Amino acid sequence: MRSQEQLLDSASARPPGKRWYRGLGAQVVLAMVLGIAVGFAFPGLGADLKILGDLFLALVKAGVAPLVFLTIVMGIASAGDLRKASRVGFLALVYFEIVSTLALLLGLAAANLFGVGKGVDVEDATGSAEAPGADEGDHGFTAFLRDIVPDNFVGAFSSGQLLQVVVLAVIFGIGLLALEPHLQGRINGGLEVVSEAFFGFVNIIMKLAPFGTFGAIAYAVATSGGGMLLALAELVLQYWLVIAVFVFGVLGLVCLVAGFNILRVLQYVRTEMTLVLGTASSEAALPGLLRKLPLIGCSKQSVGLVVPTGYAFNLDGTSIYMSICTLFVANVYGVPMGLPEQLGLLAIMLLTSKGAATVSGGTFVVFASTVAATDNLPVEGIGVLFGVYRFMSMATAFCNTFGNVVATFVVARWCGEMDVEKVRGALADPRAFLARAEAESAAEPTAPGRDAAGRDAAPAEDARTAPTTLTK
Repeated sequence: MRSQEQLLDSASARPPGKRWYRGLGAQVVLAMVLGIAVGFAFPGLGADLKILGDLFLALVKAGVAPLVFLTIVMGIASAGDLRKASRVGFLALVYFEIVSTLALLLGLAAANLFGVGKGVDVEDATGSAEAPGADEGDHGFTAFLRDIVPDNFVGAFSSGQLLQVVVLAVIFGIGLLALEPHLQGRINGGLEVVSEAFFGFVNIIMKLAPFGTFGAIAYAVATSGGGMLLALAELVLQYWLVIAVFVFGVLGLVCLVAGFNILRVLQYVRTEMTLVLGTASSEAALPGLLRKLPLIGCSKQSVGLVVPTGYAFNLDGTSIYMSICTLFVANVYGVPMGLPEQLGLLAIMLLTSKGAATVSGGTFVVFASTVAATDNLPVEGIGVLFGVYRFMSMATAFCNTFGNVVATFVVARWCGEMDVEKVRGALADPRAFLARAEAESAAEPTAPGRDAAGRDAAPAEDARTAPTTLTK
């Protein structure tokens, strides 16, 4: 079975003679173009095609929670001791808070600069679409603390609460470090086997990505594209501009300080980012990132701790969306928002943004709750933005996902959990690196003493006693 990085990189890192349209990345781009055409030409059909995007995302979600759990546990186990794992986790959380605060400040500054929502007629701006209510869940700080702890182990996986899965995985991984070495080895080996099985499961699902992208884009264009008001169109364009400034300005500067070229990093994960744009969901890229980041030289520990945790705590795009859209609602309804009010809004969003789900739509529900939490903003303003949310959510998911890629590179470099020379060599020519990795994996036979993934396998009689170690 082909590995996840082979499947996702086949769009550009293809062997000689392979047709360009056989690659997943090219298929996703074609699906996006076709979805736009169908949405405009046949809006009725485009609205019905939403089911394709929903089914694809549902299948992705089915594999994400187990993969997050296994990746975090194996990342903690690979540290060898709790102190080392705690250091990576602590530095990651510090990084998340700093960058998320910068994202909120940038969103507020841009909203004031552009004057979003000013001069809009409230009666003309309100659409007929029904937005999710602001009372759909409590996103206060107390509720946030209560929701991160599940009441049963299995329920955390079935409820779709990714943050609960992260908490369980951290506790489970810490408990694993307390076991005897020979027990750790047996459990680690079993977790690796189960992890490979889930990646195989996701490999099959990713082949359906073009269908999911086609349905999601066709629905977005059919339901919102034709009737968008001028003010909302300007808001969407301004929002994409701010996201671009954050990605290439803020994150670009972070990469430069860490010693990496952001354009090279983006090229390395280009297929995953294309999937995110097409589906407007960060989860679509998670399996590929969990494969490709260790491949380039980041340790399993850093990837296993930073990436899944970042999906809950490092939501830069969500922070920008909430800051811009709350000021848009305030300006549309004539609610004064001076510096003290905006600083209070910033404090609220620092908490509520951590409760956003990683699937499409979660950001909007949390945004609605933030508007309700301010007390002085009209909840009716939420409906103004619902019609164009899909177009903004693509940029939100892109920023959230790529922000976690950059965070992994930075934290791994800080903590010495990176093969710097290997990373620099790979980023010098990402296409060649991916092509070479695919060719080596495809050409490597499964010989005696080797498992299907190409790792050294212990003899059967020794497997019961010899501990299995995880490589970085």
